[in-house]
Amino acid sequence: MRLGFNPNKDKGILNSDYYHQIIIPVYIPNKNDYFKDSLIILKLCLESLFRTVHKKTFITIVNNGSCEEVTNFLQELYLQKKIHEVLETTNIGKLNAILKGIVGHNFPLVTITDSDVLFLAGWQKASYSIFENFPKAGAVCPTPSSRSLRTYTSNIYWDNFFSKKLTFSKVKNPLALKSFAISVGNLDFYNKSHLDNYFTLSNKNEKAVIGAGHFVGTYRGEIFNSLEIKYSNYKLGGKSENDILDLPVVKKGFWRLSTEDNYAYHMGNVLEDWMNDEISKIGKNILNVDFKLKPVQASSKWLYIIKTKFFGKVILNKKIMKYFLRWKGLSKEDARNYLT
Repeated sequence: MRLGFNPNKDKGILNSDYYHQIIIPVYIPNKNDYFKDSLIILKLCLESLFRTVHKKTFITIVNNGSCEEVTNFLQELYLQKKIHEVLETTNIGKLNAILKGIVGHNFPLVTITDSDVLFLAGWQKASYSIFENFPKAGAVCPTPSSRSLRTYTSNIYWDNFFSKKLTFSKVKNPLALKSFAISVGNLDFYNKSHLDNYFTLSNKNEKAVIGAGHFVGTYRGEIFNSLEIKYSNYKLGGKSENDILDLPVVKKGFWRLSTEDNYAYHMGNVLEDWMNDEISKIGKNILNVDFKLKPVQASSKWLYIIKTKFFGKVILNKKIMKYFLRWKGLSKEDARNYLT
C-alpha cells in the first residue's frame, strides 16, 4: 500500500559543482603473493590524488571484490568524505567495474585510472591545457609514451598529414620513460630511439605527444554517452580496453594525445622507497581550477571508416609508416628502430 505523494516525484536534479570525475577500479582480494603490497600502494595512489586534485573533482571508487580490510579502508574514506562514492561489487572484471562508475553520472571530463598510479602536482592543469589547445582531443594521458604512435592514431595523421606541426621532438623527460619500463618489468620497453624523440603535434602554445596509454587517462565525458558495448567478457585484458576506452574516442573523430612532460608514475605491485619520496614532494593543492571544455562536433560514421578502417590500414602498416616517420624528421636508422 502507498499513502501520500512522494515529494521527489517529477523534480529535476540540481546541477553539480563537480565537472571532473575520477574512476578507480580496485581489486585486492588478499594481501598475499602478488597482492602483498597492493593495499599500501593503493593508499599512496589515493594520497597522491587527494594532494593534487582541485575541489571540483568527484572521486568514484569501484570496489571490485576486494578483501575485508580493503573494503573497510574504502568505507572509512567515504565516511571521512575524502571520496564521494564507493560502489561495491563482486569481481566482475576491470572494465565492467569502470562501466559501473560511469553510469548514472554526466561529467564533462572523466579520468579512468588504475589503482597503482602515483599522481604528480599539476596533472589536471596539464591535461586541461591539452584539451584547451587541441580541441579535437578526446583522451589525454598524463604520461607520454614514444610507443603510442600506432595505437588508434590514424585519424590524427589524416587530419595533419601535410602539416609541419606534426613532427618529432626531443623527449622532455626520458627518465620518466625509463621509470615506466622498470615498473612493468621490461627494461627494454623503450630503445634509444624512443628515449631520444617522440612524435608530437604542436600549436602556437604547446606540444602534445601522439597517442595515449590505458593505465591512466582523461576522457571527454560525452564519449561514454553512447557506448555500443555495455559488458566485457574479460576480467582483465582481451579486447575490452580497446573496445570500451579506445574505439569510442576515434569513432567520434577525437584524438588520443598525451602531455609532453610526465605527470604520473606507474607503481606496479611492489612497494619501493622512491614512492614515498615522491609523495613527500607533493604539497596540498589549494587552487580551484575553473575549466570549461569546449564543445566540438563529433564526426560522422563515414569519416571514422575512411580515417581508421581504410587510411589506418595503410598509414599504420610498419613498412609504410617507416617512410612516413622519415618524412616527418627521423633518420633512416631511428625510423627502423622506432617500429621494432
